[in-house]
Amino acid sequence: MTAYYLGVDLGSTTAKAVVVDETGAIAGASVIQMGAVSRKGMHAAIDDALADADIAEGDVRGTVSTGYGRKLVPGAQRTFTEITCHARGTAEMCPGAKLIIDIGGQDSKAITVDADGLVDDFAMNDRCASGTGRFYEVLARALECEIGTLGELALRGKQDLEVSSMCATFAETEIVSMLAEGLPAPDIAASVHRAIAGRTLALVAQVGRHAPVVLTGGVARNPAAVRFLEQALDLEVRVPEHPQITGAYGAALLARESSGPVPAGRDADTEIQLFPHRGAGHSCAGCDGSADGAVHLGETIGLRRS
Repeated sequence: MTAYYLGVDLGSTTAKAVVVDETGAIAGASVIQMGAVSRKGMHAAIDDALADADIAEGDVRGTVSTGYGRKLVPGAQRTFTEITCHARGTAEMCPGAKLIIDIGGQDSKAITVDADGLVDDFAMNDRCASGTGRFYEVLARALECEIGTLGELALRGKQDLEVSSMCATFAETEIVSMLAEGLPAPDIAASVHRAIAGRTLALVAQVGRHAPVVLTGGVARNPAAVRFLEQALDLEVRVPEHPQITGAYGAALLARESSGPVPAGRDADTEIQLFPHRGAGHSCAGCDGSADGAVHLGETIGLRRS
């Protein structure tokens, strides 16, 4: 009988679940859009992934959770940090990746991995919405366009405008002021995308620029975000086929590779002897919200198998 393993990534705005079989192949997956960390969204993602794999909950031999809400996932034998899971999943989807840039709903990460796909170092912006999915939502709202068409709008921009603030709290006001001056919406969209790419480059500087580069997270589906990031890095940026599920996929792979009881008194988040990273890591701090300020470390979508 085939063994199945479940990975759940309960993020700030989406819940992702992936089922893998005993070979590590994806048997089912789901992405559920939420307003915030939501148990309802988590259960919907799990149910949809199980349905996609055509299995029942009882067929799952092991579960690993990750993300903001990883402690909320029922039945998870282990929890691992997003850094570990995104690195594991992306390295499997894109063999040879050296630098992973993950842009989520409310944070962004730059992760370097070694030849074995293990975390070498990382930097994380988790204290401000600058350059995250939320920031793109602010931009789309100000320009009165759908988030799904924002990238296409930005790619039509020709003029590079000055964007003075990268703070999500003030950016909308600045964008509205630009529109009031009669500046073209495509130019505004392109300029903000360019500024976001520069902000991400500052995050990457904390871990070092390496190639190949892989972009993951919901923002990876935005073609303008990919293009401007490539220009900022002066490197090709690869995007996995399903960039939103890399964390959940990594969690599912870890469930398969680390199945078994958790030793008493051990927090699985700290069990780095199985999947170590050597770098100390960094977090966002001391941000001044300016476009050129350095970042001090400091719908339901069914993914059917082909």
